[in-house]
Amino acid sequence: MSKVLSAPLFGVFLTLFAYVGLSKMKEKFKNPLFNPTFLSIVFIVVVLYVFGIDYEDYNQGGRVIAFFLGPATVALAVPIYKQMERLRDSALEIITSILTGSFIGIISGMVLAFLFGGSKEIMLTIAPKSVTTPIAIEISSSNGGIPPLTVSCVIIAGLVGAVLGPELMKAIKVKNPVAQGLSIGTASHGLGTSRAVQEGEIQGAFSGLAIGLAGIFTSILVPIVVWVFVKFLS
Repeated sequence: MSKVLSAPLFGVFLTLFAYVGLSKMKEKFKNPLFNPTFLSIVFIVVVLYVFGIDYEDYNQGGRVIAFFLGPATVALAVPIYKQMERLRDSALEIITSILTGSFIGIISGMVLAFLFGGSKEIMLTIAPKSVTTPIAIEISSSNGGIPPLTVSCVIIAGLVGAVLGPELMKAIKVKNPVAQGLSIGTASHGLGTSRAVQEGEIQGAFSGLAIGLAGIFTSILVPIVVWVFVKFLS
């Protein structure tokens, strides 16, 4: 039995079974809370806990799926290319929006940490929560944060954007698909972008663009914002 659980095929099967099954559930109930990514995480954690399966055994297959994140991210260039004319016409507005969103993403996390009595280390840990995981880990580790905790913050930010992002924008009357895509991609990286793609091609394209630019802007802004923030408090 242990050989079966540690085989890569087990992790692949469990992940695909959870995601496909829960995607069908979302189609049936039409409720944003039935987000297949979020529910898949919960389902897999429960299965591993109930049956006493070691995470490393499961992750033999998880690594196989994670390998395809690279090609999937590169594939986002296709819808971006299709929107090239719109991108050129609004380049300044797009860059300004992502830069502003990146700054707010950094400062909002740090302010929350400060208000709840968090240390400088915790503020540095939360600061890169809105960018994709590999970039967030590097920013956190190079600036004195706690990378494993940063990963948790990144996942939470992504899930909130994926589950509630489009509904929130509808509630506040943000109807422009470019604005929707930029907002989700800047605030909720890849997980949010997976939802933006479902909302429409334009949303998916600009959300994908925002992932890359937000990562660059955040890596530059975090040391500056932290220095100013700590200087202001001291």
